[in-house]
Amino acid sequence: MRSRTISFALVATLAIALLVFLGSRILQFIQIFGAHGGTALDQVQVEAAYNASLSSHDETRREYIPRIIHQVFHNWKQPGNETLPSDWDAVRQTCIAVNPDFEYRLWTESASLKFLADNYPWFLDTYQSYKYPVQRVDSLRYFLMLKLGGIYIDLDNGCSRDLKPLLYYPSWVTDGGIGALSNNIIASRPGHPFWQMLTDSLVPWNWNWVFPMFVIHYTSGQWFETAIWQKYHHQLPEQPAEEDTLYRILMDGREGAAPWVFFTQGRGGTWNQWDKGFFEWIGNNAIPWLGSHIILIVLFAALVAGGLVWRKKRRQAGKKGYRSVATEMV
Repeated sequence: MRSRTISFALVATLAIALLVFLGSRILQFIQIFGAHGGTALDQVQVEAAYNASLSSHDETRREYIPRIIHQVFHNWKQPGNETLPSDWDAVRQTCIAVNPDFEYRLWTESASLKFLADNYPWFLDTYQSYKYPVQRVDSLRYFLMLKLGGIYIDLDNGCSRDLKPLLYYPSWVTDGGIGALSNNIIASRPGHPFWQMLTDSLVPWNWNWVFPMFVIHYTSGQWFETAIWQKYHHQLPEQPAEEDTLYRILMDGREGAAPWVFFTQGRGGTWNQWDKGFFEWIGNNAIPWLGSHIILIVLFAALVAGGLVWRKKRRQAGKKGYRSVATEMV
């Protein structure tokens, strides 16, 4: 009997530990879609700060980010064909035209592979093992930020004016104003510790999550980027050095949001999988509900677990052969 009680106590302890672990994991996942660390700036503010520094001849402002524009083209339908679709070529030309004093680099499949082989050979096995081609495009941009710095722009995003005002912030990503952060346009100085932490996390985060969209977003895409973003901010000192800070450039396309000054949007979504609509519904509906009820859910789970333990003890007590006082008197 004693051994059975000990075994049950161990099982109950493991069950509670599992509930706590799952609760913390769920909470960590939900936080991806909540408030984000870093300083938020809309594009109007960025432009205004730049114009103010020009008018006041402020020479103390520093260009952290090198004048390089990176774009990646991996032809998934016709591997080896490095000719851009005409609409994407027209969109990228807008960035080249308004930034004549920037170096422009288009990273094809062969150029991407050589860059990683030359600089990060330890990552090649993971890079080549990715199930979905977009995972390679996602991960490559992070290494480009770490090694070379500059501004990375997806091929479906164009430029409406020169990007020099955006160079005065050590590192930034775009924020659509709802849900996870975006990785469609990112920028950094070379060697920023955020990108070091992020690239170091790519291998351990490379799990098979079954659903295609979950795999893409949570191993290399914007959910992954946002999770590491939050982790980075949790580890920052109260007053970090300016060159180690992070900014969020707002690109909220909803009505009433601050206008876009620097970028435009073209045809995208080439990586979408069959489960995109399902997970978009979860992100827009289920996850916000879970976030507002997570404490109640964990408490309910704990009550259920406690109830099961109490019921088990009652059953064990009933099997010890004791009879009620009323029965003895009869």
